[in-house]
Amino acid sequence: MKLLNSRILLASAASLLVLGACNSDQNAKPAAVAPAAKEAAEATVNGVVISKKRVDMIVKQAGGNGQADSPEARQGIVDKLIMQTLVAEEAVKKGLDKSPEVIEQIDLMRQSVLASAYVQDLIKNGAASDEVLKAEYERIKATITGSEYKARHILVEKEAEATAIIAKLKKDPGAFAKLAMEKSKDAGSKASGGELGWFDLSRMVPEFAAAVSKLEKGAITQEPVKTPYGYHVIQLEDSKPIEAPPFEEVKPHLAQQVQQQNLKKHLDDLKAKAKIESATTPAAAPAPAPAAAPTAPRRTHSCQVSPAKLLIRRGTPGAANEPGAGCQFPSDGNHS
Repeated sequence: MKLLNSRILLASAASLLVLGACNSDQNAKPAAVAPAAKEAAEATVNGVVISKKRVDMIVKQAGGNGQADSPEARQGIVDKLIMQTLVAEEAVKKGLDKSPEVIEQIDLMRQSVLASAYVQDLIKNGAASDEVLKAEYERIKATITGSEYKARHILVEKEAEATAIIAKLKKDPGAFAKLAMEKSKDAGSKASGGELGWFDLSRMVPEFAAAVSKLEKGAITQEPVKTPYGYHVIQLEDSKPIEAPPFEEVKPHLAQQVQQQNLKKHLDDLKAKAKIESATTPAAAPAPAPAAAPTAPRRTHSCQVSPAKLLIRRGTPGAANEPGAGCQFPSDGNHS
């Protein structure tokens, strides 16, 4: 609803400007407003047209935010526009359209809408060619090295528990899945007999990754593996070199990434070429921290893959990765 209210607020601000213009220019000719009057109207409020085009625009924007179009939803939008037009009219009567703060807010909203429109225009007309996408695909593909592994594990709290499980598995290696379902504290893999699926070592905490890398196919760790989560017993089921999927599979995601990179470069170039004078003095950069021994980030079994590997192994784009999704421009701050 936040997006919908924001769009209606912009419509209300536009109505306020129209009303203010009408009141401040008593000599304006009727022909000046005739084109607006010819628009298909959803409603009129004291002679001010709420056009079907405006309602359609808000419905479309609301639909992009997951709100279904329906007669009831459209009527709700019209009702809100009617009320806000009435309120805007009263604001003009009180002279609030002359308030410096109101003028500033309207100007800020105008800039926000124009900036967003410019970004969308860049996106619409800046699609990368297949040649560019294939070159980027090959570049990223060349960075993908190493192997991925398929393993099971049993996670317990105490070292003695893990040691006892290893002793049982030495007698009956085939009991791994059964013991995982009975003993493991990892809710995410317990039901599947400790199955972790395929993963590359960068997804695992260092201790777990080191233990897996030393195992032969089918082997089980002979000592408990301690990590921040507890003690693990691990069985390596298989391993294989990491392979990149076909270009066509990752093309949609790749197109979004390239377009996002191009968009960022374009906006950075605009800023670099502009003459910007800021009254705000940048804070002094903090002194560099003393060098420390490198440590790997703590990650769970479902942790993130590096961007290159995520790109090369995942072909389905998500809403968060839409080009321009990260380009947000400030409005008045009261769009709720």
